[in-house]
Amino acid sequence: METEALALAQEIDFSMWGLFARATFTVKLVMLLLIVSSFWAWSIIIQKHISYRAARRDADTFDRAFWSGEPLDELFEQIGTQPSGPSEKIFAAGMIEWRRSHRNDGGLIAGAQSRIDRSMDVAIAKEAEDLQRGLPVLATVGSTAPFVGLFGTVWGIMHSFIQIAEQQSTNLAVVAPGIAEALLATGLGLLAAIPAVIFYNKLSADSDRILAGYEAFADEFATILSRQLDS
Repeated sequence: METEALALAQEIDFSMWGLFARATFTVKLVMLLLIVSSFWAWSIIIQKHISYRAARRDADTFDRAFWSGEPLDELFEQIGTQPSGPSEKIFAAGMIEWRRSHRNDGGLIAGAQSRIDRSMDVAIAKEAEDLQRGLPVLATVGSTAPFVGLFGTVWGIMHSFIQIAEQQSTNLAVVAPGIAEALLATGLGLLAAIPAVIFYNKLSADSDRILAGYEAFADEFATILSRQLDS
């Protein structure tokens, strides 16, 4: 009997596709959901890696131009009112408000410093929203995927016990396929969750560092404008 059971087990397709094809409809839905979540998470990870690298590169390029000694008005004329880089947008927001704060006679409207600060803060908030877009998806995948996979496992094991009861047999050929299908759901859940958690933490830290750089630049730029206001 044992030899016969082993022979039947060897005939079963235990490949990934074979396990998926034999799974119940509910477990298939769970697996598809986890696969889609994994691809979605990886697309965000790759996109954020590219955009963060571009943001750091743009910030370095603009910092060199800003601290090159070139007059700020000339630098603003080169950049324009609709720049593309994040640091340039923050600089442009401050310069636009700086120019708007001048009266026709050349004097400054009261409260110019606070308006300039608020303009740059709004620009930084917009850049923060862009930098952090998609990160909640990684957090959601990382926190829920293991439980979704566990649900698929529980459902698959329950189906296996039902098969055992119907066939009144606990031989390997009856038990092994159902257990393997069930555990595949847990494996897919971990496969989706682990990279999502790791890269969520990394990308969150990268985002915080980039935003800290923007805020430091805004403070330095505000200090420069404050000197001009006082003079």
